[in-house]
Amino acid sequence: MPNTYFQFKQFRINQDQCAMKVCTDSCVFGAYLEVRQAKRVLDIGTGTGLLALMVAQRSEAEVEAVEINPEAQVQALQNFVESPWADRLKLHPMPLQEFAETCTQQYDVILSNPPFFLASLKSDNAAKNTAKHTGDLLFEDILTFAQKHLTQDGKLYLLLPPAEANHFAELAQTHALYLTETMEIFTRIGGKCIRHVQTYTCNPKTNTLTKTLYIRKEDGTTYTPDFSELLRDYYLIF
Repeated sequence: MPNTYFQFKQFRINQDQCAMKVCTDSCVFGAYLEVRQAKRVLDIGTGTGLLALMVAQRSEAEVEAVEINPEAQVQALQNFVESPWADRLKLHPMPLQEFAETCTQQYDVILSNPPFFLASLKSDNAAKNTAKHTGDLLFEDILTFAQKHLTQDGKLYLLLPPAEANHFAELAQTHALYLTETMEIFTRIGGKCIRHVQTYTCNPKTNTLTKTLYIRKEDGTTYTPDFSELLRDYYLIF
């Protein structure tokens, strides 16, 4: 049975009501985001609120989050209220499409770990389907919103599997958003690439910088120094 919570150094993620639990690649994503200078941040599809809380820990930004799932809305709000940064966290309990109709803010950072399986079969778990598939939150909706609501020097960050990341990059160009950096996340040294962290801006660049992060060493058990350093401010074990 999964734990009902995940304890970080400065906050706790209660997750018993959410289909998608805290996972390593999401933690890497949250720790990697450049947010220290950001004044306003939006997390699209916040789930438990993990990424919003990771952002709040290492910035002074006003952090907003959008979530469609009712159970996740309750859980995220609980996690926000119980955190040290409750006064800087705001939940919008609605789909992105509805939020976009009335939003007038500009954001320095927009981030999302969106539903991503474009072609895979859905499970019998409706909540997990909403969290993992693009039926309710389409890539185009994220791009349309970001194109309108990113500041001129703002950044859009996505966490996606490799195939879906490539597809998103193609769509982004039609919305005048440009891939400037990709970090490829591998399970271990010599292992499989499981996710891409993508950085998009409104400013075209001729070359895309590619980085790599290996979670574990060749033995598949020991964390690499790069991973340990990245998560040092969050994981209790470091």
